[in-house]
Amino acid sequence: MAGAGAAGGDEFAGALDRFSAYLTRERNRSAHTGRAYRLDIDLFLTHASSAGASRLAELELRHFRTWLGALDAAGLSRSTIARRAASVRTFMDWAVREDLVPANPALRLRAPKRAGHLPTVLSQPQATALFETLGERAQGGEPRELQRRAMLELLYGTGIRVGELVGLDIDDLAPERRTLVVLGKGGKERTVPYGVPAAHAIDDWLRRGRATRVTGKSGPALFLGARGGRIDQRTVRLQVRESLEALGDTAARGPHALRHSAATHLLDGGADLRSVQELLGHSSLATTQLYTHVSVDRLRSSYEQAHPRA
Repeated sequence: MAGAGAAGGDEFAGALDRFSAYLTRERNRSAHTGRAYRLDIDLFLTHASSAGASRLAELELRHFRTWLGALDAAGLSRSTIARRAASVRTFMDWAVREDLVPANPALRLRAPKRAGHLPTVLSQPQATALFETLGERAQGGEPRELQRRAMLELLYGTGIRVGELVGLDIDDLAPERRTLVVLGKGGKERTVPYGVPAAHAIDDWLRRGRATRVTGKSGPALFLGARGGRIDQRTVRLQVRESLEALGDTAARGPHALRHSAATHLLDGGADLRSVQELLGHSSLATTQLYTHVSVDRLRSSYEQAHPRA
């Protein structure tokens, strides 16, 4: 990358190349994640180079602190600064293991804590209204509406990510058991159940819609774009956003709002945290616990409205 190579010399650029290869081959990180790490680290190395460092062994805590200060002065959000600091710490940990540096000077680096934003979710009546509308629009048999209904039913009914949705093949479905196999983050497979409404929507799409879009480039993809190839995430995000905006009374937007809603409604209905963690494919229970705050807030709101001594 030009920044690290030009500003920091061959050692910075070479280390960055090796680290990128490590993420892809040994950590099985996606190309998108690898690019994000590389950009963050390159920005830091360029900063350190401008401050006089030309070798990894010359990096000091002050380089990391002044870099974070510059990011803050530039108006970046706390979550962005925290992510970039985490990228650099990971890079330096790797450099220690590779004997490129004797110690990690970033260990004492304190980045701002990420803002604890709670996810925006649909209420259960809003979810009901959404799928009633989708069902009505699909009755006409228009392929776009049949597919839209099936995709949103799956996103909400399973809590899968949009990237997992677009990667689904027909053979990933087990209709007799109402389960599907998804390839999640880090290349990890998991089996996820789905309900009767999603099963009906998928069957309707396969019987009446998919065949109208199939071309030589469709392959086994479950969901297809207008030209017959596998549908892309951008198209799904746009259709989900349009459907949620049509509700008119929610700030929820995009596929992740359906994932958030699925998790919250499961917990509201009595599902245990571990089961929800497994369903969503979270590697850490702490990530899933975010949804308990949403459920508690909803419980508190209901309590204050309904309890005579609230």
